[in-house]
Amino acid sequence: MTSLADIRSTFLNYFGKQGHAIVASSPLVPRNDPTLMFANSGMVQFKNLFTGVETRDYTRATTSQKCVRAGGKHNDLDNVGYTARHHTFFEMLGNFSFGDYFKAEAIAFAWELLTKDFGIDKDRLLVTVYHTDDEAADIWKKVAGLPDDRIIRIPTDDNFWRMGPTGPCGPCTEIFYDHGDHIWGGPPGSPEEDGDRFIEIWNIVFMQNEQFDDGSLKPLEMQSIDTGMGLERIGALLQGKHDNYDTDLMRALIEASADATSSDPDGPGNTHHRVIADHLRSTSFLIAEGVLPSNEGRGYVLRRIMRRAMRHAHQLGGKDPVMHRLVPALVQQMGAAYPELGQGQRLIEETLLNEEVRFKQTLDRGLKLLDEELQNLPDDAALPGTAAFKLYDTYGFPLDLTQDALREKGREVDTDGFDAAMAEQKAKARAAWSGTGEAADSAIWFNITDESGATDFLGYDTLTAEGQIMALVVDGDRADHADGAVQIVLNQTPFYAEAGGQVGDAGTLRTETGKAEITDTKKFGEIHVHFAKVTEGHLHKGQGAELAVDPVRRANIQANHSATHLLNEALRAVLGDHIAQRGSLNGPDRLRFDFSHTKALNDAELAQIDRDVNAIIRQNSPVETRIMTPDDARGLGAQALFGEKYGDEVRVVSMGRQEGSGKGMGGNTYSLELCGGTHVKQLGEIGAFVTLGDSASSAGVRRIEALTGQAALDHLRDREKILFAAAAELKTPIDRLVSRIKGESFKLKEALNENAQLRRELAMGGGAKDAAPSEVINGVAFQAQVLSGVTGKDLPALIDEMKAAMESGAVLLIADAGGKAAVAVGVTADLIDRVSAVDILRAATPELGGKGGGGRADMAQGGGASAENADAAIAAAKAVLEGLK
Repeated sequence: MTSLADIRSTFLNYFGKQGHAIVASSPLVPRNDPTLMFANSGMVQFKNLFTGVETRDYTRATTSQKCVRAGGKHNDLDNVGYTARHHTFFEMLGNFSFGDYFKAEAIAFAWELLTKDFGIDKDRLLVTVYHTDDEAADIWKKVAGLPDDRIIRIPTDDNFWRMGPTGPCGPCTEIFYDHGDHIWGGPPGSPEEDGDRFIEIWNIVFMQNEQFDDGSLKPLEMQSIDTGMGLERIGALLQGKHDNYDTDLMRALIEASADATSSDPDGPGNTHHRVIADHLRSTSFLIAEGVLPSNEGRGYVLRRIMRRAMRHAHQLGGKDPVMHRLVPALVQQMGAAYPELGQGQRLIEETLLNEEVRFKQTLDRGLKLLDEELQNLPDDAALPGTAAFKLYDTYGFPLDLTQDALREKGREVDTDGFDAAMAEQKAKARAAWSGTGEAADSAIWFNITDESGATDFLGYDTLTAEGQIMALVVDGDRADHADGAVQIVLNQTPFYAEAGGQVGDAGTLRTETGKAEITDTKKFGEIHVHFAKVTEGHLHKGQGAELAVDPVRRANIQANHSATHLLNEALRAVLGDHIAQRGSLNGPDRLRFDFSHTKALNDAELAQIDRDVNAIIRQNSPVETRIMTPDDARGLGAQALFGEKYGDEVRVVSMGRQEGSGKGMGGNTYSLELCGGTHVKQLGEIGAFVTLGDSASSAGVRRIEALTGQAALDHLRDREKILFAAAAELKTPIDRLVSRIKGESFKLKEALNENAQLRRELAMGGGAKDAAPSEVINGVAFQAQVLSGVTGKDLPALIDEMKAAMESGAVLLIADAGGKAAVAVGVTADLIDRVSAVDILRAATPELGGKGGGGRADMAQGGGASAENADAAIAAAKAVLEGLK
């Protein structure tokens, strides 16, 4: 039996031999088409090549493209599990020509591959063409020898392919396989065409036109080819099956589901197994690409798919979570072709497990409520919309999940009533909304969110993407166009919005009519707001935009953010477990980290922190991210950001290895934190880490600033230059610089002391013994002198010398110090009970233009504006003595 893996490789190798570049599947989340929720065909990643906006080094390509159809225009969710060929996830085999070959070659390639390489009986094949496409019909006659009755002309859009409301399009030709008259159904275009006898296996689009918003068509300059053949459909055909779920790959997943639920894969629960097998693929691939379950956008669609599968697992009688146990089987089947499954296996398993644990807690109660509502209704009555909304609002049941549960009971939902209840809730939310009001009235952001939905953040794994401008805000009001300062809301963006200490991204935005420089990105509720200035042309609401985050700036921010996590753990290791984060700032130039600690860090502690962080950086181990509930994350020892609010699920980031730590993911994780920010992929990308020092931030909180990468190296190099300059100035080797500086410092100190002594002696005319004679006032010997050539610092020593020479008495010295007056007063110990040096000082300084001074009873110092009134100051001092009792 030919496996799906063999069919995939045969297809790609065939076209590889025909000169086609074998191109890897693009991500499920489109980077170049903001109008699509998920990639729904093979040509999505080549859209810009068809329009001529982009060129590559090949003009022929072939792919096996991952596709999801579970939202928007292409939504097959409700049919999955109940039909033979509907899937939420499928692989689209395709070959493409970008202005190279056209109809004749494309038809010839298809016919040869199907009839020769795959060995399909050509008598079982028939084709359709667009009713006006005579050229394609003639080619089929020539290449395949098909008669007119096996070339069916279709006058509807069934044979005119469009990717979406806008973009490349053109007539197509479809290839059908006839399973035989024992199966009911008629050929395409007939009244019985919905039967299963004639099955489409390949579609070739002749890309001739581009469609615009107004519905008009414009011929493309390049005549190109876009083909698509579902791997599951062709696989079923080549394996002799009539049901995609009977192929080897899908059968393996169905049997894994049956084994996990201890049930028969082909018994009454067969439909449940089919749903689980299909949804396992779509959810796993989406999670591997970073899409996480949420209540908005792509995350909401993912959650719908997950919960639909989990409900079917519940109906099989599974008491414990099932979905995560099936991931190894999927990786075994598809991991070789899509390595991202193996790389993300842990993340996929944990996300599925966490979601199913939470969902099971509410599923029983929700189904009980549903049964209670149905018991009060006539057998043919629809479920009231209010009841369906209660299931959604209280138990997290999306409307389609309730509809799916009722479908098996032959019931429907009053969707109008559901919509009315939803509208009422939104009205209440709008009334209660309280935004920041930073850039516009908060009601603007609420209304934009209500109309456009949440912004999908793509920036965990890409710095470039396309988005659609959903709203423009100029001077606080919504606008249809902008040509200056503006705030921009897009449906999806790679720009990170400021949060958790990480600053917002900057970069560029381009449309067909203008360019804007994005200087900052902030988050208001569920939307990202891009603060920008239009630098070329103008922007219009509704336009598609090419978005590019400044890669150097983001890389620096990520390095600083990841280093902050390592710093947090190093502080705990060096200072103790009492360390708790109290704030952070991760910018492009440096990082700042505030933490609880009561005293300054010494040099040894800072040095140890630097050593610890750089040792982990040198490991260059991958930075891993997992999704779990906040409680589970904290149970593993994950550190949470102070003051941050967390939802039902959180991103848990692990970094580095520490043998024997016994904590975290894998048991030896160095750093484990709850964090929604962006980080380096490998720790080595941080480069280097160096602290700039420690300071007080507030009571009981210290702050460390640090640098990483090139900034850290530049800082160290600047310090090195200073060392070299100092060594050159002192003419000594760097390794002897400290001892030389100490020696020179000692010499300088001695010289300064000697100089001060000489100044004092000179000022006193040779010493204290030669000072002016004292006079006795009220029994107290008093000596006063006005000096020059000395500073205020010299006066205490002179006072001490004069007091020693007097044995008993009071001394007043006034120095003319650089145009200002310095004053000192001394009183010998035997007199301090009668008179205080402070009292004498405070009487003298006002005469010099001062405001008092201070000190002790035996020694006081002060100053004044000028020494010109020294005589008056001396007289005021004498008056204090004269007034003594």
